[in-house]
Amino acid sequence: MPELPDILAYLEALGPRVVGRPIERARVLSPFVLRTVEPPFPEIEGKSVRGLRRLGKRIVFELDDELYLVIHLMIAGRLRWRARDGKLFGRMTLAAFDFPDGTLALTEAGTRRRASIHLVRGEAALEPFRRGGLNVLEITEAQFAERLRSESHTLKRALTDPRLFDGIGNAYSDEILHHARLSPLQLTRRLDDDAVSRLFVSAQATLREWIDRLGAEARNGFPEKVTAFRDGMAVHGRFKQPCPVCGAPVQRIRYADNETNYCARCQTGGRLLADRAMSRLLKEDWPRTLEELEA
Repeated sequence: MPELPDILAYLEALGPRVVGRPIERARVLSPFVLRTVEPPFPEIEGKSVRGLRRLGKRIVFELDDELYLVIHLMIAGRLRWRARDGKLFGRMTLAAFDFPDGTLALTEAGTRRRASIHLVRGEAALEPFRRGGLNVLEITEAQFAERLRSESHTLKRALTDPRLFDGIGNAYSDEILHHARLSPLQLTRRLDDDAVSRLFVSAQATLREWIDRLGAEARNGFPEKVTAFRDGMAVHGRFKQPCPVCGAPVQRIRYADNETNYCARCQTGGRLLADRAMSRLLKEDWPRTLEELEA
């Protein structure tokens, strides 16, 4: 799922292409992507984009007449830019918006249609999309600590909860926790002040690093390879590969459609965290430490 750095990269690339320009034609190619019926979707045709903004992991197009086009990419949704009347992307294309200089397409890989478009009128209509999470780049350490400890969760869950923090998902939470050398299963209310401070610094440093990286790429062309698995990441998507800090193999915990990646040596004192599927299968044979795993 595109997260804060990815969404900002999209906004960086979209700005010079669409702001101040009219939507000359709008097409919905999948009936499931449009989640609103009022105002009528064809009403956006001829309206100019007055601005762009981010609401969590959503991208908002501010249009004439107080219309707001809200796009949520979810897990597999992506935005793509093509020359006018250029070939789109077959069944992957959910919607397309023609501008004077090109066409913006919303695509989604796979068969599960989760990406969504909402068209609403008036600033007040955006309120349901605000989840209340704080942007860690815009708050103090004290505010971060208060919000982190406001509920008792694992650090992984707390960082990815949109009611607590804004725009952090599965990928960058892994990177933040590795940078801070903290276990993803550490409970928030058991974290001492030094660890909270370290986590705050790591969250800001990690997000800024990737915002800078992806922003530079967006200035050189429209982001075409938005992915949760990027070269240069320390642990996310790097199961069994060496940790760039200590060289130990990166571990994972799998659950539902997600997984958490971590370095046992850097983050858990060498202890392997139980993977629900594998630990149930292996039971007493499940290794508890890196040393047992290597043996």
